[in-house]
Amino acid sequence: MPDDPKKALAAYFGAPGEAKKIMILFGPPGAGKGSHAPKIVATLGIPQLSTGDMLRAAVAAGTELGKQAEGVMKSGGLVSDELVVSLIKERISVADCAKGFILDGFPRTMEQTKMLDAMLAEAGDKVNYVVALEVPDAVLAERICGRWVHKESGRSYHIKFAPPKSLGDQAPSVETMLDDETGQPLMQRKDDTEEALKSRLEAYHAQTVPILGHYGPAGVVHKIDANRPPPEVWSSIEKVL
Repeated sequence: MPDDPKKALAAYFGAPGEAKKIMILFGPPGAGKGSHAPKIVATLGIPQLSTGDMLRAAVAAGTELGKQAEGVMKSGGLVSDELVVSLIKERISVADCAKGFILDGFPRTMEQTKMLDAMLAEAGDKVNYVVALEVPDAVLAERICGRWVHKESGRSYHIKFAPPKSLGDQAPSVETMLDDETGQPLMQRKDDTEEALKSRLEAYHAQTVPILGHYGPAGVVHKIDANRPPPEVWSSIEKVL
């Protein structure tokens, strides 16, 4: 006997009147967003949207917005906030966003935040979760500056927390930091240095704090102490969800 089509639609789009789950995930470099975001996606059943991924996908697909973005990027310019918001609007019209979505990496400024709110309001939607992973800057420096990666696979290592077998008690270098599976040299990203991290954190604090304050009165901001073992951090996030 076939399923009731009304029930099937309700399961897909949510119950009548049920608000979409629209989340902004904040966290400075090294806070653990990459580890916890997939679990949030699996728990809520909604996609994680990265503006960088959306830009690349639109360019690859040759959409009108993609062509505009490609032209700007080829000329060495920065893609405008208006274009990014238009890309998000286009992306969230796809069926997999029917029950909601998670924004990662956007908004970064108050101006972007206001534009996002206005765009969502046009469809009768609004941000109803803001999850901010918080870690002291000194801890982030240790996490980020000790990170080495295998370029081809993306496998990540850390001189203290997850060293490759090749390191032993030696000083980390391209000779001693080798991928466990291939034996190939690992590398450090250009922005995984103390100088680069300092400027990234300054920008994060200057831009994110006002955004958290903007959404604070709505009671949707959840600050998570991410300076704990991952299972404890995830337990706190689960309680929010």
